[in-house]
Parts: sequence; C-alpha cells; structure tokens
Amino acid sequence: MFRFKIFISILIFSSLLVGTSFVKNQTREIQKKIYDKNRKIFILEKDFNESQLDFYYLSSPAIIELKLKNLDNYQYIPMDKSKIFLSASDFIDLTKKIVINEKTNEKKTQKK
Repeated sequence: MFRFKIFISILIFSSLLVGTSFVKNQTREIQKKIYDKNRKIFILEKDFNESQLDFYYLSSPAIIELKLKNLDNYQYIPMDKSKIFLSASDFIDLTKKIVINEKTNEKKTQKK
C-alpha cells in the first residue's frame, strides 16, 4: 500500500512537470510571435504616420501655390511618365539595363 501511494505521487509529479514544461514552451513561442507582430505593426504605423504627414504637407493648396509662384515659368516642366517609378525595384532594374547598354556600347566603340 505504501509503495502504491509513492508510485501514484511520483506519477502525478512527473506528469505535472512534463505538462508545465510543455505549457511554458508554448507560451514562449506565442510571446515571440506577438513580439514580431507588434514590431511589424510599429514599423507600419510609423511609415503610415510619416506618409500621412507628407501627404498633408505636400497636398496643401497654399504650399503648392507658393511653390509654383516661386518657380519661374521656365523651371516648371512636367515630369515624363517614364521617369516615375512605382517601386525601388523598377528603378534598380532600369539602372541595370542602362549600365548593361553602356557597357555593350563601349565594347562596340572599342572594336571599331
């Protein structure tokens, strides 16, 4: 009878020990995920606030009118659509193409 009580208490203790470590590991993983999500949210909120500030500043009619008055008529030239890039990767791709074209042109001129 005494050995049975010891066996039961050791079994309960070991099961609680294993259960505790399992729960602890799961909560640690959840905390890491929460930290990563909070960090991403902070970065996105910061970008959003900066973009919003830029939009309000740049789209103010008074500021646009003031900038246009300060420019001479000869300085104000609309930008070509080909010079507007939607992302940095588009710009990098174009510069790579230009560099490759310049290198091939240099090789052609050296051969002649």
